[in-house]
Amino acid sequence: MAATPIDNYEKSEFTAATREGHSICHDVYQRGSGKQVVLLQELPGIGQETLHLADRLVEAGFRVTLPHMFGPLGKTSIAGNLARVFCLRREFHVFQANRSSPIVDWLKALCSDVKARAAANGVGVIGMCLTGNFAITLMADDNVLAAVASQPAMPFGQSSAIHMSEDEAEAVRIAIDNKAPMKAYRFESDPMCSAVKFNAIASAFNTEKERVEMTVISGKGHSVLTLDFVDEVGHPTHQALEEIMAYFGQQLS
Repeated sequence: MAATPIDNYEKSEFTAATREGHSICHDVYQRGSGKQVVLLQELPGIGQETLHLADRLVEAGFRVTLPHMFGPLGKTSIAGNLARVFCLRREFHVFQANRSSPIVDWLKALCSDVKARAAANGVGVIGMCLTGNFAITLMADDNVLAAVASQPAMPFGQSSAIHMSEDEAEAVRIAIDNKAPMKAYRFESDPMCSAVKFNAIASAFNTEKERVEMTVISGKGHSVLTLDFVDEVGHPTHQALEEIMAYFGQQLS
């Protein structure tokens, strides 16, 4: 069954400034009604698998906001999108340890806008691969009440580092203590989001208590919720999505 075409979404532009004062503008696609979830695309792009994930969220009673940050729509292009991200150096610092990318400032503003327009209590965020670490940083934002980091991989080439400053990490710890733990997922044999990466996240956030609930799925794979998702009841990826939707349902009430 084909995913809902991107043309069936409500399309708008959203512009906001980064901490350096650079203006960022991207298209934003929205569909559904109910509690607000901001779905951040992964490196392969907004392909059919991501649109299927959006469909599942909409069917479960969420309104999905899907920012289009890079790449073609409706199909995946890993190598092409990696080149595109390298060209967006004002927005993405893919090798930067101990500091988040400027695009996170734009995403914070977007979450604020989504919350305000919906008159919602707050929003949930899903980040995947390239954007997985962004979800962790966004958990510190007052507008974000729940966040999921699926196979967080940045900074690339530095598995033992996290993609945020210590001040940002401390803000996340405080926010989680005041809200609720967030969730993170990876495949056991994933080299991009390795055990070393999960250990780095655990060292940053789970020293005194479990602030990030970390789930490791056995077997090979990378994209837990999209390219390697198996839509079968009982499959670990299907179970992960069920957990995420229950988590959002509780935290966004």
